[in-house]
Amino acid sequence: MNVLQLLPALDSGGVERGTLEVGRHLAGLGHRSMVISAGGCLVDTLVAEGSEHYCWAIGEKSLGTLRLVPRLRRFLVENEVDIVHVRSRLPAWVGYLAWRRMNPATRPRLVSTFHGFYSVGRYSAIMSRVEHVIAVSDAIAEHVAQQYRPAAPVTTIHRGIDPALYPAGYRADEAWARSWAEQCPHLRGKRLLTLPGRISRLKGHADFIDLIARLKETVPDIHGLIVGGQEDKHRRYLAGLEQAIVQRGLRGDVTFTGHRGDLREIMSVSSLVVSLSGKPESFGRTVLEALAIGVPVVAYDHGGVGEILAAMLPSGRVRVDDRAGLYECCLRFLRQRPMIIDLPLRFTLSEMLSATVAVYGRLLADGRGRHVALANPAQAGRPREGSRA
Repeated sequence: MNVLQLLPALDSGGVERGTLEVGRHLAGLGHRSMVISAGGCLVDTLVAEGSEHYCWAIGEKSLGTLRLVPRLRRFLVENEVDIVHVRSRLPAWVGYLAWRRMNPATRPRLVSTFHGFYSVGRYSAIMSRVEHVIAVSDAIAEHVAQQYRPAAPVTTIHRGIDPALYPAGYRADEAWARSWAEQCPHLRGKRLLTLPGRISRLKGHADFIDLIARLKETVPDIHGLIVGGQEDKHRRYLAGLEQAIVQRGLRGDVTFTGHRGDLREIMSVSSLVVSLSGKPESFGRTVLEALAIGVPVVAYDHGGVGEILAAMLPSGRVRVDDRAGLYECCLRFLRQRPMIIDLPLRFTLSEMLSATVAVYGRLLADGRGRHVALANPAQAGRPREGSRA
């Protein structure tokens, strides 16, 4: 089958990562994988893994973007596209407007993935005006059902990780440990409590600072790590956090690492990982990654994060904004490391990919559109070699 994914750009992020993963999987099964976006640092990887990339400014917030509608309609016909998978709202508008004017008997099937709790309104509702909706967690599926009441089926397909990259019991190798010790000599002998996430008001940094202050009274060797990059627009917010750290007497007890490409290794040497977002996360990949390698997580119990903890470490759930409960749970885990349930199948990358292709297959199996004989994965041919950057 010929599958086209639409998204604004191919830079870092969960939407982009999912696009690459699906593209690689499709190409590996012998299907034709195409992506339209404005480009970005991940294009070379996408193409190297067997997909085709077409550089269109399909996510540019301008009325001029709607001029792409007839161009996309021609593209769908000329490339005999079977599945159009929209992953963001503005590309979804372009995709929908191109699709709806095509012959219903032969046009592609239209699929969307809700990657987040989009603001409710007509602009976001376009993600539900498709033939099948994929939600990245049960929390997102409930949000879609309640706020949009789509006529199309809604299927939860949790985001997934590769157990080979996040094996149970994983620990960073000696070379990394030496480098880490050289970069952060002040962390030697410390018990690390890590908060992954960019510098943003949504990530609960104030609660984290309060937590470290409370824990210092009973766990003097605790040290807080905030791992995440900072955008210029959040510079004043970061300055406020640094001031709060000084006011709480925590100078030297909390470290901002900035953006890091070795979060897996940092989490592996942490005693605890926390997730304290004030608003529910659509999924919570870093929580899943930490639990998969065997590092306990304490988090506010909502959104996708709550679902992951319910499946793997129920005792790590804390009511939202319950700072006393947060402290007590962390202290309990620091005193006695809890048992973590093995990674469930539904949170694996292979299950995510198989379930996504299964949605495509069900849509094509009803006899509408161009006839497609879906290949058995065991008999699939090699990926197509022709790619267009």
